[in-house]
Amino acid sequence: MLSKCENEVMTAIYSLCDGTESCLVSPADILAIMPAKRRVDYDELEAILNTLRCNGFFDLIYSERKGERMYVINLKDSGFAWKRTSKQKQRDISYKIFLAFLGAIATFVFGLILKGLFG
Repeated sequence: MLSKCENEVMTAIYSLCDGTESCLVSPADILAIMPAKRRVDYDELEAILNTLRCNGFFDLIYSERKGERMYVINLKDSGFAWKRTSKQKQRDISYKIFLAFLGAIATFVFGLILKGLFG
């Protein structure tokens, strides 16, 4: 399971790749897409990118263009499926909350029935 910062970085990378298998991005491109409340510095970004690479989301190659550090990112299968699994996790959480709410209502009604019978 990814942390919030890793999730935001993966969202930025997924949107920068825009459905293609690979993309060439700079750290500034990634940081510009991330929300203001989740800002990280370049060192943290490097660590998060290496963690995501180790988790098998993409291959990462470092490059330089005009003295600026660039990343060549090649998405793997789990990188392509990341958006789908993210939505599936949200659906699962919503379903569990719905079941908990339904169980609370059923318990309340059952308690009222028992109270009416024995009270």
